[in-house]
Amino acid sequence: MAKISKSENSENVLEINDLTVRLPKGADRENAIMDVSITIGRGEIVCIVGESGSGKSVTAQTVMGLNPPDQLSPTAGSVHLNDESILGVSQDRLRQLRGERMAMIFQEPMTALNPVMTVGDQIEEMLEIHTTFSASERREKVLEVMEDVNLPDPKKMADSYPHQLSGGQRQRIMIAIALALEPGLLIADEPTTALDVTTQAQILDLIKDIQVRHGTAVMFITHDFGVVAEIADRVVVMRNGRVVEQGTVDHVLSKSKEPYTRMLISSVPSLTPPKREPIIKGDPILQTRALDKIYGSLGLFGKGRVVHAASQVELEVRRGETLGVVGESGSGKSTVARCIVRLVDPNGGEILIDGNNIAGLSQKGIRSFRKDVQIVFQDPYRSLNPRRTVGQSIVEGPMNFNVGKVEALERARELMRVVGLSPDALDRFPHQFSGGQRQRICIARALAMEPEILIADEAVSALDVSVQAQVLELLDQVRKDFDLAVLFITHDLRVAAQICDRIMVMKLGEVVEQGPTASVYADPQHEYTKLLLDAAPGRDVDFSGAASI
Repeated sequence: MAKISKSENSENVLEINDLTVRLPKGADRENAIMDVSITIGRGEIVCIVGESGSGKSVTAQTVMGLNPPDQLSPTAGSVHLNDESILGVSQDRLRQLRGERMAMIFQEPMTALNPVMTVGDQIEEMLEIHTTFSASERREKVLEVMEDVNLPDPKKMADSYPHQLSGGQRQRIMIAIALALEPGLLIADEPTTALDVTTQAQILDLIKDIQVRHGTAVMFITHDFGVVAEIADRVVVMRNGRVVEQGTVDHVLSKSKEPYTRMLISSVPSLTPPKREPIIKGDPILQTRALDKIYGSLGLFGKGRVVHAASQVELEVRRGETLGVVGESGSGKSTVARCIVRLVDPNGGEILIDGNNIAGLSQKGIRSFRKDVQIVFQDPYRSLNPRRTVGQSIVEGPMNFNVGKVEALERARELMRVVGLSPDALDRFPHQFSGGQRQRICIARALAMEPEILIADEAVSALDVSVQAQVLELLDQVRKDFDLAVLFITHDLRVAAQICDRIMVMKLGEVVEQGPTASVYADPQHEYTKLLLDAAPGRDVDFSGAASI
């Protein structure tokens, strides 16, 4: 593999040459990464792209010195940060380099931030460790970097705790911590994957702005070529621990000759809805009428926080139809889904399943309707019991509804075939499967109940783009095969375009627009819908031609 030299008129901040990192004995391959060579120049954004297991994060964590040495140890190659070799340096020197000369933003800020410290204190902690600033100087610098990442009212927000901030604000705090000492290298490991589309656009704009203003070298790890098109100067494509291709973003997106790269690019869902077979009209199997859900209470002395999570929500879905519910975090999408499944109790309105109102039923009264409505959640690993085989998880539901063990097991074997897995895998445990396979198992478990309504709540948002495409195809196929009514909840407008017959747009608990998917995408009527569509990363790039290059 030919190495890419540093950018013209730009010194290399990071140089990785022929880096190999060994995996522990018994792993599925000998090395996590092998012969990896990457350079990043000052003021340059290099996107590292690949599926889960490709070695992206191992590469980044090796640079930061964050890999456990007894499990992931470099066995060959070199890493230089501003001409200083950093493989094998002492832990004290690594701690000094982290923050001062390199910093990292992680995917999930809620797990990266300390829940019992204010965000201001967490930024200040970096300054206290690495500088000789006085307390007043540290406070001034904290407010300065918070303002630098466009956080509102820094003085007030500095005294807030992580749980009091939105996901986008927490990610900005992580960026503020990383930038506090103005490091030359910023590593961003999937920093926008869990964010809704408008917040994602803001974070991408912020990182580009920081790159320009500070001349920061950025290693941006992602599996989303929409993000790559939006932010990258150069692209490095990794697969199974090796670099398979690298070059300028224009070259990789439009002139790539590597089949794996073309497959990843062509897997990006199009924002143009495909032509779908018209749904035969009939009575809706699922309806909500004036559905309301309020969280919180007035508390003592009439004070407290009340959130109207769903307000007068009206929807209907017919057999064989997919209704997409889209909107930002906090729009009420998942609340509506949880009310329909009766995981939470609505405060008002009706939920009609085949004409039967289940909104006011007790938990005992709702039991007979449980099998009719099944839900697939975002994180399949948390949805499956790690101590039970996947076969036990699939047969549990039917057996609770008086299906015999032999029949339930045979149903489970058939459903494993339906979702593209071997029936022989029923005796394996969840951790023995990939993320995409676990999500297929969750779909099989839901179908085992022979439901009439399937709810997918962000069911593909945590998956690689190629695996996502496979699961979307599977969901659409089971909708046809089982004549299901599907409620598909997502913040990804590209995904919704490909699978939904109709779209319902929610904002702050209210439905602001709904209609046929093709009509809403071609001519959105509400300003909020226009904002969501405009914020989709790489919206002006046609990824569909990659497979034919």
